[in-house]
Amino acid sequence: MLENAETRPLTGMDENTPREGLRAPPKPTRTALNVLALCFMLSVLGRGLGESFTVFLKPISESFGWDRAQVVSVYSLTALAGAVAAPLIGRMFDRSGPRAVYSIGLLLLGGAFLIAGRAEQLWQFQLSLGIGVGVGIAFIGNVPNSILLGRWFGPRLPTAMAVVYSATGAGVLILLPASQILIDHIGWRQAYDIFGALALSLLLPLLLLPWKLFSTGSPHVAESNATAVVDEGWTLLRAMRHHAFWALFSTFFFTAIGMYAIAPQVVAYLIDAGFPPLQAATAWGFSGVVLLFGMLGVSSLDGIIGRRPSVLFSYAVSIAGIIMLWLLQSYPNFWLLSGFVVCFGSMIGSRPAPDRDRPEAVSWPAGRHDLRRHFNRQRFGIGDRLLGRRPDPRLDAQL
Repeated sequence: MLENAETRPLTGMDENTPREGLRAPPKPTRTALNVLALCFMLSVLGRGLGESFTVFLKPISESFGWDRAQVVSVYSLTALAGAVAAPLIGRMFDRSGPRAVYSIGLLLLGGAFLIAGRAEQLWQFQLSLGIGVGVGIAFIGNVPNSILLGRWFGPRLPTAMAVVYSATGAGVLILLPASQILIDHIGWRQAYDIFGALALSLLLPLLLLPWKLFSTGSPHVAESNATAVVDEGWTLLRAMRHHAFWALFSTFFFTAIGMYAIAPQVVAYLIDAGFPPLQAATAWGFSGVVLLFGMLGVSSLDGIIGRRPSVLFSYAVSIAGIIMLWLLQSYPNFWLLSGFVVCFGSMIGSRPAPDRDRPEAVSWPAGRHDLRRHFNRQRFGIGDRLLGRRPDPRLDAQL
């Protein structure tokens, strides 16, 4: 009897435990990969929709009889609006969480494209496609992605951000030809309506995701950050007092002016040179593919021949691409077009910043190589998270 009395509760516990016990939490690795996939898809959408303006430039200009230089101002406003919004997005992410940030981004993109489809004045395009799309892309772009991925990947964040950065190529490759096909069949206004509806249709699935789980982060990353807090004293203001900061800032600033003054007008230029619109859009879309190989190639070359020769090589290749683009106006052919796409497209974003493991690359203050790491990682919006400090979203976004 005693044996039966003792075994009954144990038996009951064995039967009920699987039903009443807590379910095993999802594996951190699987959740991290899901978060990475989400960030990748949002980047594909944001970058693809943003760069699609290069296909819409010519039909919009022709519809209203505007000078192309006036319409290009919309593209400039997109970049400017995203840059201005970045610090605010970092703060909002910490206060309201990723669900609110990404949702606002999709709402802005959807609304902006729907307004653009009904615009009649240049200022309306500047407000919708310029400011609205620029801020919307920033809300689903690198700043929130880097903060969210930093909670899951920790020291492996550069690899995760490299995957997300490749979304630029995927978005351009998919959405540029798709934009041209839509324009050819239904017109640019209806194409913008479809883009707006696409962004808004993704809002409900986005809201249903397990954001509480996604925003928590990996417990292993949280533990490593708590036990490895290092603060060497670098802040944005202190970095700005050092000449190396401004040297790197100037390099990126003037390179961006040179490259992105050409990029938004490439499709229109190729059409004027005699290429069919779809071929022009598809050719420029492939720049997103060669970009990945260019980034990997220049990085590898940096380790073989050194920093300065690899940088000079990348600029030489870009200049060769610009020369081919110029020749296309007089000699439109497949080989010059292919050479331009490979040379110019592969070098956009391929200029290496001084590496954290190579102190000789820049004359940083002795023992203060953290500043170099800081600038390097700000290119991906990573900042203090990789340094084991308390996240500072404002600092993440400002560089």
